[in-house]
Amino acid sequence: QVQLVESGGGLVQAGDSLRLSCAASGRTISAMIMGWFRQAPGKEREFVAAITPSSIVDYADSVKGRFTISRDNAKEMLYLQMNSLKPEDTAIYYCAVRRTLWGPMKNTQDYDYWGQGTQVTVSS
Repeated sequence: QVQLVESGGGLVQAGDSLRLSCAASGRTISAMIMGWFRQAPGKEREFVAAITPSSIVDYADSVKGRFTISRDNAKEMLYLQMNSLKPEDTAIYYCAVRRTLWGPMKNTQDYDYWGQGTQVTVSS
């Protein structure tokens, strides 16, 4: 089992920045793919970014150039630096990990463990 706890969400204005963190415990996550997803009210959960154990990254088109995902395997932490935030970035952000290393990293159903989420609200 892996426990994931997100932090760093909040209420900001458009154009501001936030840094989300995800602390992992339980099984070691250094060999797992880690990702960020988000879910806005009335919408399905969607992929934001993911990173492999060797730090290969993938981003949703909507956040490319604005968000940066990173990980610290020694500390078992995952981060999401969010810059130039927009009102449409408002959502609950979830951290997730998956054991399988093959296949597209954006598939929600392939992730095995999820955090409880942290709210990000961007006002215009």
